[in-house]
Amino acid sequence: MRCWANNLFIVIVVVLGLLAMLGACGQKGDLYLPEPASGSRSGTPPGADVPSPPRSRTDTAQP
Repeated sequence: MRCWANNLFIVIVVVLGLLAMLGACGQKGDLYLPEPASGSRSGTPPGADVPSPPRSRTDTAQP
């Protein structure tokens, strides 16, 4: 005959397993990061994402 602690352990493992399976229900989305499409970029020229240098104080001064 099994000890009450052994039975409790089995019940806890089963309950946690069921909760883990139920917690995964409804999860959506890719299970991996998709590769970027080769050759087709966003249409911006190279270097377009480089920020421009800050403007001087005379350009931003208010009259």
